[in-house]
This record gives sequence, C-alpha cells and structure tokens, in this order.
Amino acid sequence: MANHPSAEKRNRQRVARTERNRAAKSSVRSAVKKARAAIASGDRAGAKANVAEASTALAKAAKKGVIHKNAAARTTSRIQAALSKLG
Repeated sequence: MANHPSAEKRNRQRVARTERNRAAKSSVRSAVKKARAAIASGDRAGAKANVAEASTALAKAAKKGVIHKNAAARTTSRIQAALSKLG
C-alpha cells in the first residue's frame, strides 16, 4: 500500500493508464479478428475494408506504445498477406 502522496498519485496514474491501454488493446484485437473473419469468409471487398481498419488500429496502438511496433508490423503484414492470397 502506498504511504506517500507521490506514491498514491503514481498508483492512481497506473490504474488510469492500465484501463486506457486495456481498452486500446481490446479494440485492436476486435479489429484484427473482424479482418481475419472477413478474409476467411472470402468477401474481398469487405475484407479489404476490414484489413485497412485493422492496420490503422494497429498503427495507432503502436504509436501510443500500447503494443510493440514490431508486433503491429508483423500482424499487419500477416493480414495483408492473407488478403493478397484471397484475390
């Protein structure tokens, strides 16, 4: 338990940051899942839109430091490659 005002503040900041990061990660995972589902269904137009949305979400999360930039690049690359195989 925090005993100093500065430690209490750091704890409040940690909680706020964790919630913000959790929400961002969740939205990224949802976007990627939606893109993969669209690719699996074979709908090229829908898949293209979903992949673009997922790529944007991944880039934003990496920029904010929510996920590592290489993890974002790797995931983007994989869904783009899957989209390319579709057409």
